[in-house]
Amino acid sequence: MSDQTLAPLDSAAASDAAYARVSSRPFPADVFAAPRLRWAVIGCGVIANQMAQVMALAGRHLAGVANRTLEKAQAFAERYGVERVYESFDELYADPTIDAVYITTPHNTHIAFLRRALAAGKHVLCEKSITLNAAELDEARALAREHGVVLMDATTILHMPLYQELVRRMRSGEFGQMNLAQVNFGSYKEYGDLSNRFYNPRLAGGAMLDIGVYALSIARLFMASQPDEMVSLANHSVTGVDQTSGFVTRNAEGQLGVFSLSLHSKQPKRAMISFDKCYLEVMEYPRADHATIVWTADGHREEVRAGEEGYALAYEIADLEAAVAGNEEKLKLIDYAADVMELMTRLRYDWGVYYPEEAELAAAAGVAVAGAE
Repeated sequence: MSDQTLAPLDSAAASDAAYARVSSRPFPADVFAAPRLRWAVIGCGVIANQMAQVMALAGRHLAGVANRTLEKAQAFAERYGVERVYESFDELYADPTIDAVYITTPHNTHIAFLRRALAAGKHVLCEKSITLNAAELDEARALAREHGVVLMDATTILHMPLYQELVRRMRSGEFGQMNLAQVNFGSYKEYGDLSNRFYNPRLAGGAMLDIGVYALSIARLFMASQPDEMVSLANHSVTGVDQTSGFVTRNAEGQLGVFSLSLHSKQPKRAMISFDKCYLEVMEYPRADHATIVWTADGHREEVRAGEEGYALAYEIADLEAAVAGNEEKLKLIDYAADVMELMTRLRYDWGVYYPEEAELAAAAGVAVAGAE
């Protein structure tokens, strides 16, 4: 059986396979260009482990770790050679030797960590979804400005070299006018234990914050401005969160985005970005390192490669360090994240999906909180 006949791996398996491909290679010398910061991580889950592993490939180590369960933080530190285990989050925030914090906890906990870390003068890289809603992100951005620190969204699409190269070529005029983005993302998550993070409203579950952030982010990168018109439909899971949805967006320039998401139906992670002179096709796009350009004039296909999937989290670290050093392009990445967060929030509210933290907003809208009995 050829590789082409195999179904795509699930996200965790794909990440493991990507790491395995790079783990025996010399780490590229050009990934980190800005002055090095001392990093601590909050949380010890899968993504924190991936970050620690890729930093080790680069000859770097986390300087600190904090977790709700101290024993897990201690085990994490022992495994990855982390310098210090904090017995409380406040102890981490108060440590003057820590420059930057990587937040890896569930979506709905992010704002509490962001408030304290930013107010303590720490730069922050926060996992997707960076906040629960647009109001929380506005608050976090204001805190970052007040305390003179950088806040960055860790959605991988914002940091992969492939997209930086494609956007550069688009801006040069090589592709012509961007007209349409068609983006799919479908995962199959068992119903089983509905208390898991995918379906649990108390963990900000649902397709939008888990996978919609990727779909909207890739489209927004290639659009001239944030979409201001939307039409949509969504089906809810039995817990009240969004499970499957389809929606169309349009911005002032007339650029359309067509999206389909599902947490209970597998479909390709496929993005098609159409221009006058060509279209781009990107498969497995959240951490993609290659794309195909199909040129309108003669139909010929051009393969583009940039970066490496296995280094995805290293690019995030590098981008925050570059932003701290004053790189204007990296500092602007939070603007894309804010546009995406506003769209996700509007769509969820249109579908009547409000989390417990949004109970007052739900009451004002006359709808029930997701999962409320």
